[in-house]
Amino acid sequence: MKNKIIQPKNWKPAKGYANGILDSNGYLFIGGQIGWDSQQVFNSNTFVGQMEQALINIVQILEEAGGDIQNIVRFTWYIKDKKEYLKNQKEIGKVYQKIMGHYYPAMSMLVVHDLIEDAALLEIEATAIISKKNK
Repeated sequence: MKNKIIQPKNWKPAKGYANGILDSNGYLFIGGQIGWDSQQVFNSNTFVGQMEQALINIVQILEEAGGDIQNIVRFTWYIKDKKEYLKNQKEIGKVYQKIMGHYYPAMSMLVVHDLIEDAALLEIEATAIISKKNK
């Protein structure tokens, strides 16, 4: 089996990258997701709102590949404003648990100078392992 591009149905196509790549061993690599919706529209200009949408996007890509939240093994977060993150930790926790439950994969967080999309406040990558029996 060759690598399979994962693109949720009804999503506007990604330009120059794949939202997800599923390899023959069940590894799913989810490209950095930002806080825009399936039509690449930002519906929030807040850190928490964009974080929620980025996590929703990750879950949709994961489900399109035949996986679920428990298959995620790693997150990498890129944030533009450390102070904004720290100021909103309680709300971030609530929104995270709303989407991810009490599941916490390995995670790294990096503070970056900027992101490609000017309106994006953060970007989240994920890696998942989907067993062959789930496919």
